[in-house]
Amino acid sequence: MHTKGSRVLPRAIGFREFLVLTAAVMACQAIAVDTMLPALPAIAHDLGVTDANSAQWVITTYIAGVGLGQLFWGMLSDRFGRRRVLLIGLTLYVIAAAAVGMAGDFEALLAWRFAHGIAAASMVISRSIIRDLYGGRQMARVMSLTFIVFIMVPIIAPSIGQMVLLVAPWRALFHVFCAFAAAVLLWVYFRLPETLHPEYRMTLTVGHVVGAAGKVASDRASLWYTLCVALMFGSIIGYVGMMPQIFAAVFHRPTLMPSAFAMCAASMGAASFLNSRVVERFGMRMISQAGLLVFIVMTGIHVLVAGLGAETLWTFIVLQGATMGCLGLIMANFGAMAMEQMGPVAGIAASLQGCIGTCGGALIAALIGQQFSGSTLPLALGALLCGLASLGFVLLAEGGRLFRPHQLVPGDASAASAIH
Repeated sequence: MHTKGSRVLPRAIGFREFLVLTAAVMACQAIAVDTMLPALPAIAHDLGVTDANSAQWVITTYIAGVGLGQLFWGMLSDRFGRRRVLLIGLTLYVIAAAAVGMAGDFEALLAWRFAHGIAAASMVISRSIIRDLYGGRQMARVMSLTFIVFIMVPIIAPSIGQMVLLVAPWRALFHVFCAFAAAVLLWVYFRLPETLHPEYRMTLTVGHVVGAAGKVASDRASLWYTLCVALMFGSIIGYVGMMPQIFAAVFHRPTLMPSAFAMCAASMGAASFLNSRVVERFGMRMISQAGLLVFIVMTGIHVLVAGLGAETLWTFIVLQGATMGCLGLIMANFGAMAMEQMGPVAGIAASLQGCIGTCGGALIAALIGQQFSGSTLPLALGALLCGLASLGFVLLAEGGRLFRPHQLVPGDASAASAIH
């Protein structure tokens, strides 16, 4: 055992393994989205869905479940500890994924996908674990490093889904989800220590929950940057849900969708890696706000290209890839800034912020996705509007000024040094 300050953590897990394990926990959430993309047409066909846009509900219903589930998983982790609650969540994830694979009709599939999302919401605890150990720019760096591993999922997941579909029906994808989550469950059980110090464990009374919620809502950075996350996440999920239709109906090249998706996701991963290397030097605000301005410019150009009917496969990949790259500079930093002052109530804060960000994102994605009518214009315009609204919220969070110098919030140095 290694003791540092008031933390007691085992030597068994090193910093790199901690990053990869945390990313694997987060990836359980993502793999159940991105791997599904090649299967959406087959699911719609097999279950008798006639409206092509309705297939998007396989994605958005799951995301809505993730958002709602985050309301209570983080609170439970504040009371009973991160490790125990995460293990329960992973177990329920395996059960729900198996049930989705056995659904007999589209309504039952959506109901179980919602339950699957609720179970997957327990992965929000990974944010609380990071916040237990780090603060300020260091927390943003750790989140970015974790995000790099996590981003590998959307790069390879659609191709994995397509390969599975070559040899097995779409229901086999849910066997893959079960196997992956079971492996992560065992990894957490044997390797992840408890990171919540006993003195921070909360009794789940109405007063405590209301008090913590008040802190989340009254902190300016917490409130406005959480809404920014919802808008940015909505633009991502809208893009994810529309990809199969865009490549089938706009470009008439459905088999190229996994490769194009991987290229766009790779740009996001590269930007996240860049963020992890420079965020401690330049700060979260400088990088994320500059990234947001570029996001608005790129989506504005995309609106013009799509609106003029000049969209081609390559203009889509280049412009969407640039947009995703901007999100790699934005998302982790916005999330870290929202959590910056939430240390004493990290679990409830992660729950409330995650619920708002994810449910809000699912709603925005549904609004964008249901506008699809054979063109990329709804996607580009929806992303531009999300960027402009986010800029307004950033200005509210920062008192009307961009690139504002900000006092660093010290991390829990003793905790961070205990994982090495």
